Amino acid sequence: MSNLKRVDHDDYKFLRIVDAIASINQKINLIGVITEIGISKQSRGPDCCCTIKIVDESNASSGISINFFAENFEKLPHVESAGDIIQLVRVVVKRHQSGVNVLFDKKFSSFALYEGREGSNFVPYQVSSKFHARDLDKKFIAGLRKWTVSRQPETASSDSLSLKDIKQGHQFNLICKVLHVCEVKDGEWMLFVWDGTDAPPVNIHKKLDEELENPLPLQLEPTPLSRKVLCKFPAVGTVLRMTNDKCNEKLGLHLLKAGKWVQFRNIDFEVRYGLWCGILLSKSKFSFLPNDDDYALQCQRTNDERVKSKWDRQPTTCFPRPSKIIDTDYQDVPFVTLMDILTYPEVIAKFRCVVRVVATLPAHPRDFQAPCGTYRLRLTLEDPTARIHAYIYAEDGVKFFGGYPSIDKMVKMHNALLGVEETDDADSNEKARNPPWVECCLNSYNIDESDVWGSIRYRIFATTLIG
Repeated sequence: MSNLKRVDHDDYKFLRIVDAIASINQKINLIGVITEIGISKQSRGPDCCCTIKIVDESNASSGISINFFAENFEKLPHVESAGDIIQLVRVVVKRHQSGVNVLFDKKFSSFALYEGREGSNFVPYQVSSKFHARDLDKKFIAGLRKWTVSRQPETASSDSLSLKDIKQGHQFNLICKVLHVCEVKDGEWMLFVWDGTDAPPVNIHKKLDEELENPLPLQLEPTPLSRKVLCKFPAVGTVLRMTNDKCNEKLGLHLLKAGKWVQFRNIDFEVRYGLWCGILLSKSKFSFLPNDDDYALQCQRTNDERVKSKWDRQPTTCFPRPSKIIDTDYQDVPFVTLMDILTYPEVIAKFRCVVRVVATLPAHPRDFQAPCGTYRLRLTLEDPTARIHAYIYAEDGVKFFGGYPSIDKMVKMHNALLGVEETDDADSNEKARNPPWVECCLNSYNIDESDVWGSIRYRIFATTLIG
């Protein structure tokens, strides 16, 4: 690293963590293995800050926390992997009500980050502006790497949820793989995470008659992800959106990298527009898990088995089978997920899937036909992997509704499809809905030859609503 100055004189020494804890208000030097990282955030002042926990051989269990402050997110430590090593120079030990921690002062402290794997080189992959390397550092780095090999590796905590178990509430832990990180608004970032399981379906609280003016969104981000990004997502299992809460603090979510297995601590879950959303708090923390972590490997094995299976792509929560209020003409065709459909390599194709119908446009069956009598309506379909719009038109509508039933019968069929509670209450359509899992056949097509992938639409065919 060309801008890295090297000093060979022995002008400082490293304290063990157990000794550092007793060095209150002193400037010390530390080196340790990183076990946990706090979410980077904007502090109450002009600085950005984060907290990192490290351990060494003298204190391998609880370790010690270092609070970092810097002018911007980019100058904070960007840890790349579980078990990496951080070298700290001229940091100050402080006592707080919660115990003892270490302060990294941007005015005089410095740091360097090294790969934790034994056999890696001794060139840091990130250094602060005031850091000066020395040849003696290699001895300490090599010693920590050797100790890390013999140390019990970090494993997924048993108190963490999987996506299939999430529920609304506070202070949950989650183990997942970060698939994608993107800026969805100016300064607002979103994580897309996955563990191979299906998040539980939730009730839809939106009124049916609001679909025209305020349609149920297909995703939580303002602009849909590109097809290029979606094609990198797994075909089964929920991809959960994670963002910051409504606090005034700006979180540095863009510092997280895709492809890493992570254990998040102290996060909330909310339902927004019928979709699950993970909420990162200012006190949330995370730790990287190694790629060979037992939990991560089991998630991947389960996913691989499900992908290879001929029938296991239907939602796990529709067990033992989808509702029979809908029938299709292709009972021997295996199911696919909506993510399979969105990422299918051909424009024109036919599919069979298991979905929930969460909205229709028009909202009332009396408007499903044009004045000429032709059916034309749009359904919003969802499964654990995605939401899409699918259209029913002309003869496909005749097939779907079994001809031209009376309005009263159509209302009953529509209510059953959307999970509307059958009551005498005039406000029944305003109550929360729990649509059943149903199967349907979809046909993809494009409406603009000049923009093939951007103009793909889906229509329902060979499907009959029995009611």
